[in-house]
Amino acid sequence: MDRLIVRKDTYLDSVFLMSISADLGRMDGVQLGQVVLATPANRQLLTGMGFEASTLDSLAPTDLVVALRAADAVVLDAAEKKLAELLARRATSQATEGPRPLGLEGGLQALPGANLALISVPGEYAAYEARKALNAGMHVMVFSDNVSVEDEIALKQEAVRRGRLLMGPDCGTAIVQGVMLGFANKVRRGPIGVVGASGTGTQEVTCLVEKAGFGISQAIGTGGRDLSEKVGALTTLFAIDMLARDPNTKVIVVISKPPAKPVADKVLEALAKAPKPSVVHFVGSNRSDSERSIHFAPDLESAARKAVELAGGKSAPSANPDPALVARERKAMAPQQKWLRGLFTGGTMAAEALAFLRAAGWKIQSNLDHGAAAQSARGHEIIDLGDDEFTRGRPHPMIEPAPRVETLMREAEDPAVGVVLLDVVLGNGSHEDPAGAMIPAIEHARKRARERGGYLPVIASVTGTDGDFQGLARSTAALERAGVVVVGSNIQAARVARAILEEAAHG
Repeated sequence: MDRLIVRKDTYLDSVFLMSISADLGRMDGVQLGQVVLATPANRQLLTGMGFEASTLDSLAPTDLVVALRAADAVVLDAAEKKLAELLARRATSQATEGPRPLGLEGGLQALPGANLALISVPGEYAAYEARKALNAGMHVMVFSDNVSVEDEIALKQEAVRRGRLLMGPDCGTAIVQGVMLGFANKVRRGPIGVVGASGTGTQEVTCLVEKAGFGISQAIGTGGRDLSEKVGALTTLFAIDMLARDPNTKVIVVISKPPAKPVADKVLEALAKAPKPSVVHFVGSNRSDSERSIHFAPDLESAARKAVELAGGKSAPSANPDPALVARERKAMAPQQKWLRGLFTGGTMAAEALAFLRAAGWKIQSNLDHGAAAQSARGHEIIDLGDDEFTRGRPHPMIEPAPRVETLMREAEDPAVGVVLLDVVLGNGSHEDPAGAMIPAIEHARKRARERGGYLPVIASVTGTDGDFQGLARSTAALERAGVVVVGSNIQAARVARAILEEAAHG
């Protein structure tokens, strides 16, 4: 049974809409609870999901539409009541905080000294809003995705011409002057500046720097397409120049998927000309050499460690898997438990684990291989649950863990699964308890393995700090109480998973 609820001319930002969708989706009996603005793309999405096209087609992009699906009207009524409570709570919060400015002009009237605008509107309107902010002389972070590459190039060229920073589109993470923007973690200020085309990669590096006792001057997001041949690293080059001139930055770190050679050459030349040492990690590349003042790191942990060393600090060497731990986790596994299941919320975390294991000779299927033919027989798999196929019509799994919970519950029924590999990402924008949300599914999966006469190792890393509201120590302890092996970084987790399964193969 479906129900559509429409609120005319009710604009809410995308992050809050995802949060409401997640709250509705968690209700018992609710099969779907989607809260969106009625943009053409969202109307098409809901129509494709089976909702009434005649109602949707009449809506304007500023209308709020709530699409609910449940088995009966009682559940739909409860969901509608919950929606009213959530919106009322939002209105009460806004009233307590005082009037909220409308649009860029209202924001500048309320904060006349502001020099950075964060754009979080439907993608088809993001370029227009970003251009307004640039014309007002502001730096801009475009959180919105679904912006055309042509608009991205034009915006970035305009930003460079004006001497302004344009982060994004689809920039999910930044820390500017100590302020967390998008998905980010609470870290101290310090001498290491980060330029990241990867959100979770930036989070992992900044958190590891924090754990080593150092801090971040700025963490500048670029958007995932910035180092493509079309865009040509416009934001990356501008950010490198900014950090090169910043007196508070002593070391520059660049994180990206491997760019095309002409783009990589431009980035490396800019770093070589900077009067500061730099660290480069191209995700999936295994480089660990140095070239002029540039130091290549084979993984995110190595990038953070090298940056700390260049800044004058000392960091502990990366831990190799403890043989006793590997033997303990392997001991009770059944002979048929052969395969890895990597269930990731962070695309870069998934890509790092995938590259590491493939470099070791493993054959792994992954949805990161867009366009690759699926294998008929299942084997090792690494899945990015933040990919469009899982988030279309649903919040990102860093906000709403349900997609990963559901996936793990299904995998619990496969007797061939030998190790489950997880990332847990804390911080601003993430779920209130991403570790705790996974524990019931983890315990169920481990119980099912025991019922079949086996044992299921679950290996995880936690990206976060104790300054994050979820708490690094608290999240780690909760996972460990559930029997999860928690290690210090994403790459360490991949190493432990590899060691357990390779011992199984030879044991």
